[in-house]
Amino acid sequence: MRWATLGLGVILIAGAFLAGARVADTREGLVYEVITLMAGLAGVSLVLYGLVATLGRPQAQVLMPQTTVRVGEKVHNAGELVLGVFGLVVAAILVVGIGVSAGVLWALIGSILLLPMIAGSAYLCFSFARGPRREWRIDVHELLSRR
Repeated sequence: MRWATLGLGVILIAGAFLAGARVADTREGLVYEVITLMAGLAGVSLVLYGLVATLGRPQAQVLMPQTTVRVGEKVHNAGELVLGVFGLVVAAILVVGIGVSAGVLWALIGSILLLPMIAGSAYLCFSFARGPRREWRIDVHELLSRR
């Protein structure tokens, strides 16, 4: 099922690009513009669903060595730090790109629009830095088994 949604999403995105080539300032061009927008939205939604959905399957249990962790104490792993830094870098690249191409006022508006992303990424960095227990390794198998 996941492969079918991924395939359909890729087909819809390709159709959006093909319809985008036919957009013009005519009645027919407006129809192609609507097709472009709707196919692009549906295609991206299906691709994201195909990548992250578990579709009701039980998740694989990973055998990990038992450690004593107090109730309520969370172990922060380096994946949080990597995601937080990556989000901040992407936000900085986007804001600088807007500032260079459109000006400082548009960069300010773009940074306001990116504020939830910036806040979430900063929270991940700070929660890792201030966490009482940190684990400096990234378990790729654990990240991939959650799908």
